[in-house]
Amino acid sequence: MRLVIARCSVDYTGRLNAHLPLATRLLVHKGDGSLLVHSDGGSYKPLNWMSPPCTLTTEEPGEEEASAGVVEVWRVSHKKTGDALRVQIYEVIHDTSHELGIDPGLQKDGVEADLQRLLAEQVERISEGATLVRREYPTAIGPVDLLVRDADGAAIAVEIKRRGDIDGVEQLTRYLELLGRDPHLSPVQGVFAAQEIKPQARVLAEDRGIRCLVLDYDDMKGIESGIPRLF
Repeated sequence: MRLVIARCSVDYTGRLNAHLPLATRLLVHKGDGSLLVHSDGGSYKPLNWMSPPCTLTTEEPGEEEASAGVVEVWRVSHKKTGDALRVQIYEVIHDTSHELGIDPGLQKDGVEADLQRLLAEQVERISEGATLVRREYPTAIGPVDLLVRDADGAAIAVEIKRRGDIDGVEQLTRYLELLGRDPHLSPVQGVFAAQEIKPQARVLAEDRGIRCLVLDYDDMKGIESGIPRLF
């Protein structure tokens, strides 16, 4: 990755035309060929950019550009669309290149799989005295996240979401209909569990006899106010 801080102006031509007047900016030329033009404020997003597949070539400034103080011209062209980003560089303040290697990617914490695992280990949050039957209990239209039995042996199907909306309630309703046909499980109760449940989803769930359970992910991990908790 090449990082250049330069006084520059930038012109974008293609599906639309855009111009950035002369100013000091950060130019990020990535290993995939893309170029991002950043300012020092306003947003984390670049002011302008060119996404891959694209190529960067350098050009000598024309006479008129050179007389205006341009020392180098970058042209970044998109290989498929023909869109072009033209950067007129007046002064290079900083220029470094760094080999970053292969990035392992973003590892998200608190996704549905994490919530499912923790709730399977803490089924008492669903019902006091409950026991886990199985995670990903199969049905003809896909697996329900958890199947548990309460202290009296009644089956409970649990659907888990990070943000619970109407679609999640509809999904659990279909699971309950199928599971209810099994005489070894019927009647099956439903629990809709999520970190956040939208009001419309809560109303629909309660109307269908489905209990809503709001999950506190930090508490489930044993963290309160950022302090690890042993007990």
